[in-house]
Amino acid sequence: MSQRCNPCEPVPEEVRQAADLLGRRSMLAIVYASHGGAVRFNEFRQAVGAIPPRTLAARLVELEDAGVLERRVIDARPPRVEYRLTEAGHQLTALIEALRAWASVRR
Repeated sequence: MSQRCNPCEPVPEEVRQAADLLGRRSMLAIVYASHGGAVRFNEFRQAVGAIPPRTLAARLVELEDAGVLERRVIDARPPRVEYRLTEAGHQLTALIEALRAWASVRR
Protein backbone atom coordinates (compact mmCIF):
# COMPACT_ATOMS: atom_id res chain seq x y z
CA MET A 1 0.00 0.00 0.00
CA SER A 2 1.45 3.37 -0.96
CA GLN A 3 1.35 6.35 1.31
CA ARG A 4 0.81 9.86 0.09
CA CYS A 5 3.46 12.25 1.28
CA ASN A 6 1.67 15.46 0.31
CA PRO A 7 -2.02 15.48 1.09
CA CYS A 8 -4.19 17.52 -1.20
CA GLU A 9 -4.37 21.11 -0.04
CA PRO A 10 -7.63 23.06 0.04
CA VAL A 11 -8.23 25.16 -3.05
CA PRO A 12 -7.77 28.87 -2.22
CA GLU A 13 -10.94 30.96 -2.35
CA GLU A 14 -9.45 33.23 -5.04
CA VAL A 15 -8.91 30.21 -7.31
CA ARG A 16 -12.50 29.09 -6.74
CA GLN A 17 -13.84 32.55 -7.54
CA ALA A 18 -11.79 32.79 -10.73
CA ALA A 19 -12.84 29.29 -11.80
CA ASP A 20 -16.49 30.04 -11.07
CA LEU A 21 -16.38 33.13 -13.27
CA LEU A 22 -14.07 32.04 -16.09
CA GLY A 23 -15.12 28.40 -16.14
CA ARG A 24 -18.55 29.27 -17.46
CA ARG A 25 -19.32 28.61 -21.09
CA SER A 26 -17.79 31.15 -23.52
CA MET A 27 -16.22 33.36 -20.84
CA LEU A 28 -12.62 32.90 -21.95
CA ALA A 29 -13.64 33.30 -25.59
CA ILE A 30 -15.41 36.59 -24.80
CA VAL A 31 -12.37 37.93 -22.96
CA TYR A 32 -10.08 36.81 -25.79
CA ALA A 33 -12.34 38.44 -28.39
CA SER A 34 -11.99 41.73 -26.48
CA HIS A 35 -8.21 41.91 -26.57
CA GLY A 36 -8.06 43.97 -29.77
CA GLY A 37 -10.06 46.94 -28.49
CA ALA A 38 -13.70 48.00 -28.38
CA VAL A 39 -16.16 45.25 -29.34
CA ARG A 40 -19.87 45.51 -30.01
CA PHE A 41 -22.48 42.86 -29.22
CA ASN A 42 -22.83 41.42 -32.73
CA GLU A 43 -19.05 41.36 -33.12
CA PHE A 44 -18.89 39.16 -30.02
CA ARG A 45 -21.49 36.85 -31.54
CA GLN A 46 -19.41 36.48 -34.70
CA ALA A 47 -16.12 36.01 -32.85
CA VAL A 48 -17.34 33.62 -30.17
CA GLY A 49 -19.55 31.46 -32.36
CA ALA A 50 -22.68 29.61 -31.37
CA ILE A 51 -23.86 31.48 -28.30
CA PRO A 52 -27.48 32.50 -27.78
CA PRO A 53 -27.98 36.28 -27.48
CA ARG A 54 -29.41 36.00 -23.96
CA THR A 55 -26.42 33.97 -22.82
CA LEU A 56 -23.98 36.44 -24.36
CA ALA A 57 -25.79 39.37 -22.72
CA ALA A 58 -25.66 37.62 -19.34
CA ARG A 59 -21.95 36.82 -19.73
CA LEU A 60 -21.16 40.43 -20.65
CA VAL A 61 -22.95 41.66 -17.51
CA GLU A 62 -21.05 39.12 -15.38
CA LEU A 63 -17.71 40.19 -16.83
CA GLU A 64 -18.61 43.84 -16.32
CA ASP A 65 -19.65 43.20 -12.71
CA ALA A 66 -16.37 41.34 -12.13
CA GLY A 67 -14.36 44.31 -13.39
CA VAL A 68 -13.05 42.48 -16.47
CA LEU A 69 -14.98 44.50 -19.07
CA GLU A 70 -16.23 48.06 -19.12
CA ARG A 71 -19.38 48.99 -20.99
CA ARG A 72 -19.63 52.29 -22.82
CA VAL A 73 -22.76 53.70 -24.42
CA ILE A 74 -22.01 55.83 -27.48
CA ASP A 75 -24.43 58.67 -28.05
CA ALA A 76 -25.27 58.17 -31.71
CA ARG A 77 -28.28 57.41 -33.84
CA PRO A 78 -28.99 54.61 -33.14
CA PRO A 79 -27.20 54.41 -29.78
CA ARG A 80 -24.32 51.93 -29.68
CA VAL A 81 -22.75 49.97 -26.87
CA GLU A 82 -19.10 48.96 -26.84
CA TYR A 83 -17.18 46.78 -24.44
CA ARG A 84 -13.49 47.13 -23.61
CA LEU A 85 -11.15 45.22 -21.38
CA THR A 86 -10.21 46.82 -18.09
CA GLU A 87 -6.68 46.49 -16.73
CA ALA A 88 -7.79 43.29 -15.00
CA GLY A 89 -9.14 42.05 -18.32
CA HIS A 90 -5.84 42.75 -20.05
CA GLN A 91 -4.08 40.71 -17.37
CA LEU A 92 -6.38 37.79 -18.19
CA THR A 93 -5.45 37.87 -21.87
CA ALA A 94 -1.88 36.92 -20.96
CA LEU A 95 -3.22 33.87 -19.15
CA ILE A 96 -5.46 33.00 -22.10
CA GLU A 97 -2.48 33.24 -24.46
CA ALA A 98 -0.59 30.85 -22.17
CA LEU A 99 -3.55 28.44 -22.30
CA ARG A 100 -3.62 28.76 -26.07
CA ALA A 101 0.09 27.92 -26.31
CA TRP A 102 -0.38 24.98 -23.95
CA ALA A 103 -3.30 23.64 -26.01
CA SER A 104 -1.51 24.08 -29.34
CA VAL A 105 1.28 21.66 -28.38
CA ARG A 106 -1.24 19.04 -27.26
CA ARG A 107 -3.20 18.69 -30.47
